[in-house]
Amino acid sequence: MKAAVLARPAGIASRPLEIRDMPIPTPAPGQVLLRVRACGVCRTDLHIVEGELKPLRDHVIPGHQIVGEAVDSTGARLGVTRYGVTWMAGIDGTCEFCRRGEENLCDSPAFTGYTMDGGFAEFAVARSDFAIPLPAGLDDLQAAPLLCAGVIGFRSLRVAGVQRGERVGLFGFGASAHLALPVLRAWGCHVSVSTRGATHRKLAESMGADWVGSERDRPPIPLDRAITFAPSGDVVVAALASLRKGGVVAINAIHLDRIPEFDYDSLLWGERQIRSVANVTRADARDFLQLASEIGLRPKVTVFRLEQANEALLALKNDAIDGAAVVVP
Repeated sequence: MKAAVLARPAGIASRPLEIRDMPIPTPAPGQVLLRVRACGVCRTDLHIVEGELKPLRDHVIPGHQIVGEAVDSTGARLGVTRYGVTWMAGIDGTCEFCRRGEENLCDSPAFTGYTMDGGFAEFAVARSDFAIPLPAGLDDLQAAPLLCAGVIGFRSLRVAGVQRGERVGLFGFGASAHLALPVLRAWGCHVSVSTRGATHRKLAESMGADWVGSERDRPPIPLDRAITFAPSGDVVVAALASLRKGGVVAINAIHLDRIPEFDYDSLLWGERQIRSVANVTRADARDFLQLASEIGLRPKVTVFRLEQANEALLALKNDAIDGAAVVVP
């Protein structure tokens, strides 16, 4: 099979992913072999490729938003169900967090495209209990970006405690935020978007945001909830400054550059809260995918061939894509 393999992390401009011929993986007991039909491209893939996340294997195939069909060792299709695979590839099931039903906080998780090979390939394996059946109403290209950017954005709304009809701010408007906005609209929320880049602001306006401004602008009315989508402490402070008393900021970032100093009395006092978002659960994925099908969520997608995986990540880093990138073998 063809696969985009990372042997040594490096800046994406050097195009470190190598297209190689690899053996088709053999599923272990409890795993399923998938023929990859599409795989979404995520900023976490970029962190892995560039080494911002510590390498944990000698080489790895990135990609953790996999849409695939189950096949046998000969490549023959098994059944008619398509499956989606998220960043969460597995859990130990025995740690205190798993026992409490908080599988996203598992002490010994496995991650697709990081601790095990992912979907920038023609075939991939996944744990059977972590392969999520996909609703028929979502085609391959629509489903792929929903499996991380969409699900983690949905979890961010849950972590922020968003209620129907509230005032919600999205700080940054890339792949994840542009999928959260239609959910908020379906819930009757007043949505404000603060983001850099004229094209991102134009996209937010076209998707029905009630207010759109630059990263330096503050929404005209205090927010009940805010979600940040950039790995920047400055953005967290900007979101915090936009909250009403008792409001919540949820940080949708796998890491932050720093948390700058800020004034407690004016920004955090008044029972304002800062919460972090860590991974997703299978319930998040199932609930969000069903909701996406029901509300007709259709992500804006730019398609790249497998051989263009480096170019897809480079375009993501340079904010050259409105919406989401999807690699198609």
